[in-house]
Amino acid sequence: MAKRKRLSPAPAFEIPDPLAGSGELETKAMNGWVGTRAPIADVAGDAARHAALEEVSAELHSARAEGRMVLRLPLDAIEANHLVRDRVAVDEDDMLSLTDSLRDRGQQTPIEVVDLGQGRYGLISGWRRLMALQALQAEAPEDARFAYIQALVRSPNGAPDAYRAMVEENELRANLSFYERARIAVKAAEEGVYESPKHAVQSLFLSVRRAKRSKILSFTELVELDDQLSFPSAIPEKLGLALVGAMRAQPAFKVKLIAHLGKARPLADAAAERAVLERCMRALTQAAPSPPLERIVEGVELRVQTGKATLSGPGVDDALLANLRDWLRSRH
Repeated sequence: MAKRKRLSPAPAFEIPDPLAGSGELETKAMNGWVGTRAPIADVAGDAARHAALEEVSAELHSARAEGRMVLRLPLDAIEANHLVRDRVAVDEDDMLSLTDSLRDRGQQTPIEVVDLGQGRYGLISGWRRLMALQALQAEAPEDARFAYIQALVRSPNGAPDAYRAMVEENELRANLSFYERARIAVKAAEEGVYESPKHAVQSLFLSVRRAKRSKILSFTELVELDDQLSFPSAIPEKLGLALVGAMRAQPAFKVKLIAHLGKARPLADAAAERAVLERCMRALTQAAPSPPLERIVEGVELRVQTGKATLSGPGVDDALLANLRDWLRSRH
């Protein structure tokens, strides 16, 4: 009977003490195989650092996506005409003040843009700041301060949100005229963003008072004269509403108005254009017969004219006026 060969036990694989040595990786040989182990403290530290880096990276991505991170973008990467702008006229003194401020103190407030891809960004708000920085860059092309602009990247939910963001920013920062507000509503409707100027006004100026929205909507009819007017943003509220009322009451008035504006060109300034518009209104008022008085109740008569309603008679007392004020306020 063959004698069985007794096998000797394999040499033990030694597990290094994690607290011993310099903390570097240690190796032990076992039958020609090399095993590698890291001290537990190092493994835990690496995992914690990796987790922290992932957390920071995720927060940076989130901040950028949510528009909470101010980015430094090349000035020539911004497309100023991404949206139809609501600013028609720019006050030269205001622009000079802004340019001086940017030159002395740098950009304090970021603009808002939307990422168009391929390194391009569409301007949502901050048109004046962009124009001022472009002027400074042209003035001093060697100055690196004016080659970049600070921006927040927004992610609007489609064109309506982008237009609303632009309008809301300008409602807070810029003194837009009624004409400029109405014009952006008309242009947004023409771009197909809204189905009509009325819907554009209701959406873009949702946060303004109802009476103001009504005036903006009236001014949208004046935007029909956009090609005929040289200084439309300078038309005051009262005159603009009167012109709209006249065009509604007498369609022929619009034709006469355009003819008078054409004869008066070239107009030197906004005051000259305003004088032409006021002359047209005076001529219309003088030519129109006085509207008849309408008896509303005993002692109260009403006369309705273009853009104006007049109550008269002994019944127009303090109590009636108080009730009328309360009723008007309740509607707005």
